[in-house]
Amino acid sequence: MTEEEELFDELVRDFAALPADPPIKRDICLRCCRPVSVCWCFYLPDEPVVTRSTVIILQHPSEEKRCLRTAPILLAALARGKCHIVHGRKFTTSKSALLENVLTCRHSLLLFPGPDAVDVADVPRNCTYNLILLDGTWAQARSIYHTNPSLQRLRQVKLCHAGVSEYVIRTQPDDNCLSTVESAALALAYLENDPSIRDTLLRPLQALCNFQLQHGAVEHQSKEFLFQNGKIKRKKKK
Repeated sequence: MTEEEELFDELVRDFAALPADPPIKRDICLRCCRPVSVCWCFYLPDEPVVTRSTVIILQHPSEEKRCLRTAPILLAALARGKCHIVHGRKFTTSKSALLENVLTCRHSLLLFPGPDAVDVADVPRNCTYNLILLDGTWAQARSIYHTNPSLQRLRQVKLCHAGVSEYVIRTQPDDNCLSTVESAALALAYLENDPSIRDTLLRPLQALCNFQLQHGAVEHQSKEFLFQNGKIKRKKKK
C-alpha cells in the first residue's frame, strides 16, 4: 500500500468514527478543540506532568489535519516546555534553534525501530534526554526517517515490551504498533523511572476512545491481525 493509499484509507476511517453532527452548533472546548460533550480535558492530570526529559514530536503535515490525533494530549498533559510539536517533512539544524539543539545533542533519542535501535528500558536513567517521535502513519514516519540524514545519525531506541495498542479507534499496521501518546508514555515511564507516568498520560486517550465508541465508532484490529485471519488480502506490489 502506497503512502497516498494508506492516508486515504485512514482518512475514511477517521471520518467514519466521528459522531454525526447535530442540527445545532456544538460548543467547542478551547483547549482540546473537541466538542465539549466529548472533551478529554477532564481526564488530564490536575497538575501537568513534570519530567526531566523533553518530548519533541516531528509531525507529518497530513497528521496535523486528522480529526483524531493523540499528540495534543502530550502537549496538554506535560509541563510547559516539556513537549514541542514541529510540523514538516524535512528537519534540519537550520530550521529552528530547537532543532539545532535537539539534532546535535548527544542525549537525544529517536524512538524508531531501526536496525541499530536498543530497548529504551536499557538506556541509563540518570540523564536528561530529548525524546524524539515521528508522528504520522507508519509509511509517513518511515519516509521522514529516510529523507532526513540528521535523524539517522541519532541514537535510536525502541519499545520491546509495549503490548497491544489501546488506541482501538484507529487501525495499526500490526499489534506492536502504538499511537504517539502511547509511545511517549511508555518511553517516559522508563526514562523517568516512574511507571505512573504511563497511566497518567493514557487516561485522556482511553476517554477519547470511549467517547468515539459510544457515538458509533467500532474497535479496529491491526492490519496484520486482519491479514492473518483472512479478513483482508494483502495488496500485490506493482
